[in-house]
Amino acid sequence: METEFHTHGKLDGLDLQLLSALEVDGRASFSRLGGVLGVSDQTVARRFRRLSAEAGLRVVAVRDAERLGQDQWMLRLRCAPDSATVIADALAKRPDTYWIGLGSGGTEIVCMTRPRHPGDHDDLLLGKLPRTPSVVEIRAQQLLHRFYGGPTGWLRKFGALDKEQIAALTPRHDANASARSVGSAGLTGSAGSAGLTGSAGPARIEPEDEPLLAVLERDGRATYPELQRATGRSESAVKRRLAALLASGAVYIDVEYHSEFLGYPLAAVLWITTAPSAMHAVGQALATHDEIAFASATAGPSHIVVTAVVRGTAGLYAYLSGPLGRLEGVQHVEATPFMRRVKQLTYQHAGR
Repeated sequence: METEFHTHGKLDGLDLQLLSALEVDGRASFSRLGGVLGVSDQTVARRFRRLSAEAGLRVVAVRDAERLGQDQWMLRLRCAPDSATVIADALAKRPDTYWIGLGSGGTEIVCMTRPRHPGDHDDLLLGKLPRTPSVVEIRAQQLLHRFYGGPTGWLRKFGALDKEQIAALTPRHDANASARSVGSAGLTGSAGSAGLTGSAGPARIEPEDEPLLAVLERDGRATYPELQRATGRSESAVKRRLAALLASGAVYIDVEYHSEFLGYPLAAVLWITTAPSAMHAVGQALATHDEIAFASATAGPSHIVVTAVVRGTAGLYAYLSGPLGRLEGVQHVEATPFMRRVKQLTYQHAGR
């Protein structure tokens, strides 16, 4: 991918490096970020504030449904044209919805949902949505296997950071401290060392973690004193428990931003049909494409769903007719370009 963005977007090379660094460690201090990027912590702080104000930068904690063994669904809702925006905004206010966009001329809503409790899925799919008169059709496809996305962010495909910078920023969770926290929470296995070895036991979130996560899901950079006040735990206990959650993969720190500021204003969901025997190979190949920010196998009419982010309609055509069109095993593709993105990880009211 190109890394000279001052001629295509509104951000420069340092902005891209900072966003990429936050994607590696969203909780890194400004001084640590500055040391790796070769600038002062004051410069990092100014850039961070500007990106937050102008480019929609948010750093938040995300529960990894795949690591937690929880169901995830992609929903396609066909709506009456005059109601799609209202319904999309209502969905965006729910804590279990992400990546909501309006497509098909404003008559279709695409939405990812990660029910936190078993009844949440039934409440949304079998209760609220079918009773909404303006919803004409509901298609729900369960996500089966993630090829790209989640803790692996799209920005790394720009190559703004070198291997040494990535290594310097990659969190080194204290395996012993994490293991102690996991044990004190009643968990089993070696979840505390997941960030170090990748061989942890099942990731879990305990009820007593909810106050901690409630703060981090609003601000992934919340300080330890802030987390201490919210949880009533000691600062050392908060540090250990957060390290355990991150090391186990139950939670990761993610960034959201407006991709148009990088010169990539158009996102589209692609519904891809493959030969069953080619599904995994196609998914792995898609994960390497620069345009792909998310890719997952699905259960439903299509076998794989991806989110492609491009510079415009010409870029979308070039991708569909080029890298994707040449991919062996792809039988059919349906594209849903977003005319408006309503929600990524957090919901920001219009005009804010």
